[in-house]
Amino acid sequence: MTSEGFHVDLHVKVLDESVVQRAKERGLDALVYAPHFTRLSDIRARAERFSDADLQVYPARELFTGTWQRRRHLLAVGLDEQVPDFLTLDGTMAELRRQEAAVLVPHPGFLSVSLGLSELETYRNTIDAVETYNTKFLPHHTRRARRFARETDLPTFASSYAHRTGSIGEVHVSFDRSFDDAEAFAAALRDDEPRRIVHRDGVVHTGRRMLEFAHLGYENSWEKFDRVMLQGTAPTHPDHVAYGGQFDDVKVY
Repeated sequence: MTSEGFHVDLHVKVLDESVVQRAKERGLDALVYAPHFTRLSDIRARAERFSDADLQVYPARELFTGTWQRRRHLLAVGLDEQVPDFLTLDGTMAELRRQEAAVLVPHPGFLSVSLGLSELETYRNTIDAVETYNTKFLPHHTRRARRFARETDLPTFASSYAHRTGSIGEVHVSFDRSFDDAEAFAAALRDDEPRRIVHRDGVVHTGRRMLEFAHLGYENSWEKFDRVMLQGTAPTHPDHVAYGGQFDDVKVY
């Protein structure tokens, strides 16, 4: 069980009854749910379904900016309106500023899917926090992320980045107070409210981290092939009818 405070696993990809049970067993008060390639309305509906008096689920979007070959990820909390993937980084940042969402940078410098130091510096006034620990990080990823945060003087956060139920609660962020909804939580992130990063240690934690890292192989092989080659227009592609051509001027394809 965790200590006093309001404990949030700040980025998870999975959400069902077993995830909720695991989160409660780990003493969490909230999850930030941001599945890939899912429209905001669907994320909100699922988050509401699995929220109760003991566990809040905040809807969020991990946005894929740029092309598949040079994509950059952003985690947006507190969105009012839907934002598609595959926009330019500039276009995405502008839209997030317009909506006054909390803009978080997951896994900076990680593989080929993250913002690097120069991009953190460029968008320093829009970014609200940089992730410095998650279960997919190897030690050198953690060191680099912490260095990026120091050099840009940006606030930090951490998460389980759970793609597997067993990873839920391995990492969380502890705040001094609770938040009624995603908008209030986003405001706290924008205001850099005091927080404490907490993660488990030991052999079991290391094993769960290795399983999460290994999951990347599935994400970037069959799952990617299925999404790109076998499915139709993704629900979060800017050409999808749901967006009505709103983002045509900043889409990459």
